[in-house]
Amino acid sequence: MGKRLPIVEFVALIAFLFSLIAIGTDMMLPALNNISIDLNLKQNNHAQLIITIFLLGTGLGQLIAGPISDTYGRKVVLCVGIFLFITASILAIITSNFSMLLVARFVQGLGISAPRAAGTAMVRDLYNGRKLARVISLAMMIFVLAPAVAPLMGQYLMINFGWRSIFTACTIAGLIAFLWLLIRQEETLSIENRQPFQMLNLIQGYKTTFTNKRVIISTLVQALVLGGLFSYIASAPQIFIYWLNVETKFPIYFCGIAFFAAFSNILNALLVEKLGMWFLSTCACGFNMVFSIITLCVFYSEIIPSSYNLYIFIIWSCVLLFTMALSVGNLMALAMEPVGHIAGLASSIIGSTSTLISITIAIFIGMLFNGTGLPLIFGVTILAILSFALNIKNPRIIIQV
Repeated sequence: MGKRLPIVEFVALIAFLFSLIAIGTDMMLPALNNISIDLNLKQNNHAQLIITIFLLGTGLGQLIAGPISDTYGRKVVLCVGIFLFITASILAIITSNFSMLLVARFVQGLGISAPRAAGTAMVRDLYNGRKLARVISLAMMIFVLAPAVAPLMGQYLMINFGWRSIFTACTIAGLIAFLWLLIRQEETLSIENRQPFQMLNLIQGYKTTFTNKRVIISTLVQALVLGGLFSYIASAPQIFIYWLNVETKFPIYFCGIAFFAAFSNILNALLVEKLGMWFLSTCACGFNMVFSIITLCVFYSEIIPSSYNLYIFIIWSCVLLFTMALSVGNLMALAMEPVGHIAGLASSIIGSTSTLISITIAIFIGMLFNGTGLPLIFGVTILAILSFALNIKNPRIIIQV
């Protein structure tokens, strides 16, 4: 292990690594319709697979990247993952076949799972206690800006250079991350602290993780919440373009919604120590449930003129993303609390499991798109009801005062 990077540079590096996920996801949103036309897709709904397949690869990759980084070190896993991301981005640039594009997106997701799993572990190697919380908080403050800005960047590139230029941007971002990591960041996991990769350990980790009621419920609720979030991300371009007729203004609306949702991190930081993770996550799920039911009734009853559809949908979107952002982190913390003795492995297992379940849900809801936002709102409402009902039964954590 070498000398630590200055904390400002280290935080910037970690934030940039995390932001590759947003670059690979949100930057693609404005281009889905153009890709559908250019590659002659028979059903526009299939363009949503460009998002969900990427997230599927991310979910599966976490299960591999986390344990392998415990064996071979964080840096090598990060470098290999980013190299996969770069290679798949180049493949996406040159392909003219939709199936090959989906393969490239899946490999991109596999590669980008390394920053999510090994990047977090790298922070944990170097810092602990309040310092750890500070570093992660600073990195997340920078990271939350990426989903807001990425669609605007994607639209600019698509309009001026075509949708393939978005994958060129992914390639360049990957190269910057690869070189920055390779040249400046030393390995953080010492050889004596590494653990052999054994399938038995993985099986035992699953057994330990999913024999605890709090872990099971928290993971399921997280999967339902993420299912609604991923469904929204995949369906939003079609809804804004075909139902709400905003066309090129979609990235601007998405940017505003994402910025509003980012304030949930500030609210959570102010309240979580006083009110607790269970209370905040339950309130967030409950508010999402009530507001989604009201919004669904408003749209189905048609009591408000259709000229207001855009405004109602934007308000619902703000509430949806705000409450989801408020609940996901707390649900992850609830799931991790009983399995701290296997934190690295448990984090990979819980993250991978919740992501895979949520992607399955998102693909199903996305394929229901019928030219309006009603299938999405209905699907999210059902998920909100289930998540609230499940979290009510989640074992509470007694707050020490």
